[in-house]
Parts: sequence; structure tokens; C-alpha cells
Amino acid sequence: MTRLRRKFCVALFLFALFIFGTMMGLRTLKPTDGFSDLAPGMELVPFVGGKLDRRPAPNHVDVSDTKIVLSKAGHEHSIFYDVHIFYYLWYGAPPGDRGYIHWDHVLVPHWDPKIAASHPKGRHNPPEDIASSFYPELGPYSSKDPNVLESHMAQIEAAAAGVVVLSWYPPGVADEHGEPTEDLVPSVMDAAHRHSLKVAFHIQPYRERTDLSVHDNIKYIIDKYGNHHAFFKFKSSTGRILPLFYVYDSYLTPSESWAELLTKRGSHSLRGTPYDGIFIGLVVEERHKQDILAGGFDGMYTYFASNGFSYGSSHQNWKTIKDFCDGNNLLFLPSAGPGYIDTAVRPGTTTTRGTESTDAIMRPRCRQRCQ
Repeated sequence: MTRLRRKFCVALFLFALFIFGTMMGLRTLKPTDGFSDLAPGMELVPFVGGKLDRRPAPNHVDVSDTKIVLSKAGHEHSIFYDVHIFYYLWYGAPPGDRGYIHWDHVLVPHWDPKIAASHPKGRHNPPEDIASSFYPELGPYSSKDPNVLESHMAQIEAAAAGVVVLSWYPPGVADEHGEPTEDLVPSVMDAAHRHSLKVAFHIQPYRERTDLSVHDNIKYIIDKYGNHHAFFKFKSSTGRILPLFYVYDSYLTPSESWAELLTKRGSHSLRGTPYDGIFIGLVVEERHKQDILAGGFDGMYTYFASNGFSYGSSHQNWKTIKDFCDGNNLLFLPSAGPGYIDTAVRPGTTTTRGTESTDAIMRPRCRQRCQ
């Protein structure tokens, strides 16, 4: 009996020791061990002084100032309008579309023939094989699907990005791989508004795009969407409140032509008219800085998220670009892509994965006030 009692006591002691050790181990776990003390999607919210920026702000803002922090649901939820995210409407899938549009993108050859020879050729074959290094949780979706659109806007809101930069083509016009999408824009505006987001327009390089056609594009966009609650407007350092437009591949049009549109002396200038705005050109090569300045643009952005892919996307050049912009009263909007990998379409376009690399990239630049 004594021996049985002794065995029971030893077993009880070992069990208690196991429970104690387990509890002590759990107490030592930190968020960096795989858990987060932030709400889902909030890991990329800008930090101020090492803490989340949860400053109170008005619940309703008529004009989207990029320096405004909109508090949507008390101090626990903020949306930052100086964080912009590029968004594309060109994806299609059966049965609502003619096929898997853009999911079947061709494999773009590497610019170096020696490297290109080692990469596969052809195009992707959805739904299993898609033009993405990641498979979307929603599957290869259609941009026409209202449930997809609602889900995307909710995800962007959860990530605390305030402005959806919408890839835009004029009515009846599309890129070489897709179909026209202008008829979907009203749905995007409405969905964005439901999630307290704003929408800026990303003018794409459609065939025969010129300064004259862009003049008509800007007039069309402002006339049709300018009074929508989701239409993004930027409050400049001079206090002017104007819509902001990104112009993709702006270097395809000579700076002399842009100057006719974007400087006061231009023959069809938008400056000082009801269609004036903040116009942001794309800096890919170093010489584009001067072209953007001469063309009358208000700033420049880098777009590509792959460090080393271009002069503009290379982080080591950002201080030089920022200094150039500061010296010429231009905005500088650098682009970062946490986890960006585009090798399923374009070999060589990738960046280090994870938020740690993005934080290391952006924090020192933000101290310099990139805008």
C-alpha cells in the first residue's frame, strides 16, 4: 500500500511539473513568435514613436487630406489617406466572362536573353495554373463579381490603407490582354465609400494616348465622379484642394507635350481651370526626373516594388530623388510591396518577403517625410 501511494505521489508531482512548465513556456511567447496582438490586417499601419497612430480625428471628412487620420470606429480603427494601394479591375473568370482574363497572362521574357533561356515560355492555363506566384483565397475571380469587390474593399480597409488607386482606361478601351472596365468604376466608388475609402485614378498608357486625349480623360473623370463622396482630393502645402492623378508610363509622351497640358503657358492647360489637379508622373530612369519637372507634373512615383528593378524602384536612390523633389517643390511618392513576387509573369521582379523588410525600407524614409 505504501509503495502504491509513493507511485501515486511521484505521478502527481510529475504531472504538476508538466503543467507548470507548459504555463511558463506560454508566458514567454511574444507576438514575434508567430502570434500578433494587432487586429488582422493592421500589422502595416504606420507607426508614430514606436506606437500605433491612433490619434482621434473627425468621424466625417468632406475632403480627403492625406495628412488626416480618419477614426472610423473609435480609437481602435484608423484609416490613413497617405497610404495608397494600386488596384486593378481587369480580371475575368467564367461564367460571367469570356474566359480567365489576365489569369492566363503570357510569361514575359526576361530582358537578359541568357537568363530568359532558362525560364519557361508560353502562357498560364487557369484555373489551376494562374499568372500569380500566390493563389488568391477567393480563387481566380472576376472583377465584375460584387461580392469580390466588397471583399477587396473590406480587406483594404482592414489594412488601414485609405486610398484605392484605380487602374483606369477610357470608355471602350482596354489593355491588350483584357476588356474595357470603365462601366465597373461606379461600383468601385460606391464600395469604397461604404468602407470609408477614397479612390484616385491611375491613367494607363492606352494606345494613342496623348496630352490632348488625357485632357479629355481628366475632364470626363471629374465631370462624372468629381462629386462622389469617394473621389479623392489632395490638400497641397499651399492649401489648394485638388484631385490627384497618377499617370503610368508618363515617359512615353515627350515632356514638351505634357507641358502643353500641365503648365500655365500650355495651349490646352488644365492649370487654373475647374479640371486642375495634382498630377504624378512615373520615374523609372534617372533622366525621368528632369522630364517630369519640365512636363509640369506635381510629383513623381516609383510604382515598381522590386528593389533594383529600375532606378526609381531602387531604395538607395530614394534620398537623391527626394532631394531633387524637395529642391523643385515636387511630391515624392515611393512604392513598397511587402511580399511582392511577380516572377510568375515577369522573371526578376521580386522583393524580400515579410513586413520586417518593408519596415526596414520605409521607416528611415518616412523620417525624411517622403511627401
